[in-house]
Amino acid sequence: MTTDGRPAIIVAATPTPNGDLHVGHLAGPYLAADVCARYLRASGREVIYTTCTDDSQSYVVTTARRRGVPPEQLCRTSAAQIQQCLDALGVSMAGLPPIDERYRQTVLSFVGALHDAGRFRLRTVRLPYAVRAGAFLYDGLLSGVCPVCLAGSSGGACEDCGHPNNFDELLDARSTLDPEDPVEYREQDILVLPLEEYRDRLTDYFAARTPSWRPRARRLIAELLARPLPDVPVTVPGTWGIPAPFAETPGQVLYPWIEAMPAVMHSTSWSAERTGEPEGAADRHWLAGAEPLLVYFHGFDNVFHWGLVDLVMLMAHGDRYALPSYNVSNEFYDLDGEKFSTGRNHLVRGIDLLSKVPRDLVRFYLALSGPECQRTNYTEADMHEVVTRRLCEPWNRLAAATDRLSARAGSAALPTGPAGRRRAASVAERLRQCYEPANFSAGLAAQTVSSQLVRLCAQAESADPGSLGDLYLEVRTLLAHAAPILVDAAAELTATGQDLSLTGAADQEITPFRMPRLPTTTDSAHWQADRRPAASPAHDEAGNDR
Repeated sequence: MTTDGRPAIIVAATPTPNGDLHVGHLAGPYLAADVCARYLRASGREVIYTTCTDDSQSYVVTTARRRGVPPEQLCRTSAAQIQQCLDALGVSMAGLPPIDERYRQTVLSFVGALHDAGRFRLRTVRLPYAVRAGAFLYDGLLSGVCPVCLAGSSGGACEDCGHPNNFDELLDARSTLDPEDPVEYREQDILVLPLEEYRDRLTDYFAARTPSWRPRARRLIAELLARPLPDVPVTVPGTWGIPAPFAETPGQVLYPWIEAMPAVMHSTSWSAERTGEPEGAADRHWLAGAEPLLVYFHGFDNVFHWGLVDLVMLMAHGDRYALPSYNVSNEFYDLDGEKFSTGRNHLVRGIDLLSKVPRDLVRFYLALSGPECQRTNYTEADMHEVVTRRLCEPWNRLAAATDRLSARAGSAALPTGPAGRRRAASVAERLRQCYEPANFSAGLAAQTVSSQLVRLCAQAESADPGSLGDLYLEVRTLLAHAAPILVDAAAELTATGQDLSLTGAADQEITPFRMPRLPTTTDSAHWQADRRPAASPAHDEAGNDR
């Protein structure tokens, strides 16, 4: 089990409420963060797994305009869809907190303290301006070519290479809402957060932390540190978002990415209060004195913001806040060899898949095939074949074998031996290494569960009466460590009285028990997800995992 007893705050990337979640989103931060949170709880930690919708993002405006609905209505509808999908996946968070007046006051208090402390700088910058619309363009309102990798990109940051492109940096800039609207550059005074002023502290932090990061995220940070760090907007001349309360920038709104840190502080506090904790200061769980274990899960396209900008937002408060301990990023998940795309109706909505396929099977496949260090691919045929071969068949074969053995052994407790306890401890340690945030890999955990099922099948089918205690101990150990992924099977086992916590020592004796069966299918049509035009944003439309 984990030896660090600090309370943990697990943060999944804040989803943009411009649609529901598709399978690519689920295979990214939301399932991975849930598996990590469940493991840490079973290991004896206090855990808050949280996120909240990112209502101020400009992608809400572009999607609402395209659909002909008010942005406020889109946020409400999308938040409900996102919550429904997370619930269907079995995500163990308290829910999505309301983006209400309490949220806005938390944001304003956080950024107001930085403004009062002189952490922002007033800069005159050149911003793209849509002439006919009479509007400044940034982030989702803007499209063009990344100046670093030359891929097509929205404003703010390039999802292909991860580099930022604020202000006038994006090449061939055009309006997303009206590509024919002429774009020119106009100067504006805005407040910025100067990342370069934090270089020394950032260098020390990354030297200590990035060795545990995934390769491409680690490479991006090295690339960013190899050049002058950019200024990041704190305010922008826009109309959607929280009005900026600063005298220097009248009529502007807070840049949506500046909300991220106080946003998750708000959602952390709200989530804690849903479990019975009394209401208190929104940032109380993030204070340095609370010593939380902070773990972020997000897509690679958010490394610049979650890995660097949000870190500086914490550092800018001096020593008030704890800094993230681990940062787990994921790559894109393709569908039939191509990027998920709402515009081309090339997607599988999460809620559609989960309404047709039992969620334990969905969770196992997405964990096993998820895009941890490189892009991976989802196909319905592969899901059917892999889940049947690597999970359902060996699981149910083991369940049948242990049923036969328990019928012979009866209900008396069976002794375990040193060899069985050593094997159980070895499996537990192997899976512990998969789940610990320092080297987290749900894919390796799912692969380990699969291989151990095959081993235990063979062991059960050739077991002699004197080794049954060892067999049942090893089976229960595997089931307990598979529980963060296979949540419904774990719940069924727990309901029969099995202890699946990961905090105890190996038992000297064990009572035979029945494994629950996993549902199976031999009809691939059962796995077909509905591909009707969906309200789910795809990665090429800014993605919900931003």
